Amino acid sequence: MRHRLSTLVEVLDRRQVIVYVAAIGAGIVLGLVAPGAGESLDWAINPALGALLYVTFLQIPTRDLARSLRDRRFLVAVGVLNFAIVPLVVAAMFVFLPDDQAVRFGVLLVLLSPCIDYVIVFSGLAGGSAHRLLAATPLLLLAQMLLLPVYLAVFLGSDLAQIIAVGPLVEAFVILIVVPLLLAWATQTLAVRFLLARRVRSGATATMVPLMVIVLLVVVASQIPKVSGSLGDVVAVVPFYVLFLVVMAFVGRWVASKFAFDNPGRRALVFSGATRNSLVVLPLALALPAGYELAAAVVVTQTLVEVVGMVVYVRVIPYLIPSR
Repeated sequence: MRHRLSTLVEVLDRRQVIVYVAAIGAGIVLGLVAPGAGESLDWAINPALGALLYVTFLQIPTRDLARSLRDRRFLVAVGVLNFAIVPLVVAAMFVFLPDDQAVRFGVLLVLLSPCIDYVIVFSGLAGGSAHRLLAATPLLLLAQMLLLPVYLAVFLGSDLAQIIAVGPLVEAFVILIVVPLLLAWATQTLAVRFLLARRVRSGATATMVPLMVIVLLVVVASQIPKVSGSLGDVVAVVPFYVLFLVVMAFVGRWVASKFAFDNPGRRALVFSGATRNSLVVLPLALALPAGYELAAAVVVTQTLVEVVGMVVYVRVIPYLIPSR
């Protein structure tokens, strides 16, 4: 039985891109065919996201924070790309976004937040240095937590105070990000001394792909019925997400060339600049006040575009950055 489960986990890991696309497709079908059933899944979003983020953070050993500090060149490159160049790319697109404030907030929220989870997987599939991204993840997470409010204030100015209700956002941040992060670090600490904690860590890590499938299915199925009446506003941001992926492929390659990384490092950097943290910032979008429901849908739309884009990236980036 254990062997069969291990085999299933390996198969899911190898085929996870196809599995994720299938989950999104199932969510779209469920949301369109049975909108009532889709909306009823709202309650499952937070528990599913919390579990996924716990497992994600569990794969970031606390010791990697010190290790990431030692790989300073890659860390500087990731920081420059994500927190200096990406905001400039977003600023260039911002003036052309639809006027709806919820749409604009959703786009900013997701595009200004670098990915910390499945970027590692997709980068590895394309021959990128997954361990470098994993080591840099703790600082990427910390940096975006500190800088995202600053960027939003710069882009939205006085309008930001009208959009954000601080209480629900703080609650969502604590419950869905801080708590899973602390639980993950506690599990890692206990695993050093206790067999049960080691088994929990090992078993939880194996659930990464199934949890991602559940989250994608639940999020897509529950949000599609809510935007059916505003589909035009949501679809209008799709070209911006596609453009972002195209631009960041070449920008990432250019930045990597300036730092003279090896081939796996260059590919990893491109993936870091292109992938966004949609599933981590989604709770913040869901916590926005009434009238801003479209922000969550805009974030979810980025997930849909990005998963398809990553399928293309896995094939294209090895040609864009060929092996030496």
